[in-house]
Amino acid sequence: MKIEIKSGGYDSMAESMKGLKRTHRCTELSAENIGETVTVMGWVQKSRNKGGIIFVDLRDRSGLLQIIFEEQDAGTENFEKAEKLRSEFVIAVVGKVEKRSGAENEALLTGGIEIRAEQLRILSESETPPFPIEANSKTKEEMRLKYRYLDLRRPDLQRNIMLRSRIAATMRNYFMEEGFIEIETPMLAKSTPEGAREYLVPSRIHPGNFYALPQSPQLFKQLLMCSGYDRYVQIVKCFRDEDLRADRQPEFTQVDLEMSFVD
Repeated sequence: MKIEIKSGGYDSMAESMKGLKRTHRCTELSAENIGETVTVMGWVQKSRNKGGIIFVDLRDRSGLLQIIFEEQDAGTENFEKAEKLRSEFVIAVVGKVEKRSGAENEALLTGGIEIRAEQLRILSESETPPFPIEANSKTKEEMRLKYRYLDLRRPDLQRNIMLRSRIAATMRNYFMEEGFIEIETPMLAKSTPEGAREYLVPSRIHPGNFYALPQSPQLFKQLLMCSGYDRYVQIVKCFRDEDLRADRQPEFTQVDLEMSFVD
């Protein structure tokens, strides 16, 4: 099945992934999978046509994996599609895991293997990106923010976001083992007379009245302690309408915990 997409004068032939199911992320494959037929999906980082053989670096959030297209294995139709692949095309590939025929790339987790493609589907085509999708980009911040959905594909930013996720999971696991309950407190609340300035949100239902975005959930801490939740924790958003500081911005996240009956 092919779907024709027309946008801004650009015609695209996108194929459906119906019937395919991804078996592995790129770097979940290793030498232990040699000989297996797998299905991988992701973005084209780079494509190199060497005449009769096409090398494609496939990227997903886990990293890079080399795909090899040869007409005798992939068939004429798939090989001709592979010739059209460009940076940031989204593709699905079915193929067999092999030991890399050339020199191993020790800089990659998958540097010792490659996929010999048997099937190819182009799930989405791409125009030439306004800047390279690569780590340590030298592109101006204004340009990266304008195309934030492209900037967030860069491996260094993805590593940062995934690291934050692992840190949050580690904290949650630790506090659960120590008998804490994770409780989510309201984001819209009555303003409290504390030190920092609060962001106010007008109420549509009650004209002239405002909710405050919490600068800290102190009010709820006290309520929960009095209610018998003797150990609770939350990874909570806080908002402070004040000038920037080295370690503080208008919106930030803090680990908040409260305990009763502690020695």
